[in-house]
Amino acid sequence: MRQTLLAALLCAITAGALAQTPPASPPAGAPAAQSPTCKSQAADKKLAGAALTSFMKKCQTDATASCNTAAADKKLVGAAKSSFTKKCLADAVGT
Repeated sequence: MRQTLLAALLCAITAGALAQTPPASPPAGAPAAQSPTCKSQAADKKLAGAALTSFMKKCQTDATASCNTAAADKKLVGAAKSSFTKKCLADAVGT
């Protein structure tokens, strides 16, 4: 009986400690961690022609705004901002 009670107590303590561990978060400024790219979203939706063009234009505009905001949050200027924005857009839009 004591062993069962001790085992249950240890499980409860371990579960409580694990529940308090915060989940890992993506690095700041990362484009929506593992979010699909514009190109993959368009492919999933099977877009073509004018619908594809319209979707890609809107997606790129949204990605540009998001990347510019992230660069401003990091207080980047000049070449650092340009480099960051270029990589951020490439990651968001896809190749």
